[in-house]
Amino acid sequence: MKKISLVFSLLVCSCCIAFSQEVIRLRTCQDDLISKQVDSLKSLYGRDGFVLLKEASISMESEFEMPVIIPLTQGSWYQFVFIGDYTSRLYEVRMFDWNERQVVFQQKRWGDVDGNIISYSYIPKISEFHMMKPVQVNKKKKKNLCGYVMLFKKTPTNDSASVNSTNK
Repeated sequence: MKKISLVFSLLVCSCCIAFSQEVIRLRTCQDDLISKQVDSLKSLYGRDGFVLLKEASISMESEFEMPVIIPLTQGSWYQFVFIGDYTSRLYEVRMFDWNERQVVFQQKRWGDVDGNIISYSYIPKISEFHMMKPVQVNKKKKKNLCGYVMLFKKTPTNDSASVNSTNK
């Protein structure tokens, strides 16, 4: 009898562990409006001497952060962009260094001029991994919100050329 109860309790525990937490998996999404915005921003930053390092379309849930981990090099000039679903009411990005210290916080609301786009520059003081956490709040759509993240880096040749042109 003890063996049967032990086997039964192990079976119940293993089932509870197996179904206790759903893993959030990164899924891509497609939104024509966001695609047009992405193309425009790539062109804009490309003309300013930035090179696209990473980009991803991500399917998000309302009010849930989607962490993006990125290695950054000391002294390099980076431009980060997050584009959220146009129907969301609030957009927010926080960025943390390796010591989990918040180094950037930006928030936009639906009525803002640049609405669903958060863009910011950052120059790290030391080379280490950073975590960018975009989130958007949508009262009507709770799941399958499209988001897009991009990481640009200023190229050293264009950076020094712009410094030289301003010194003349």
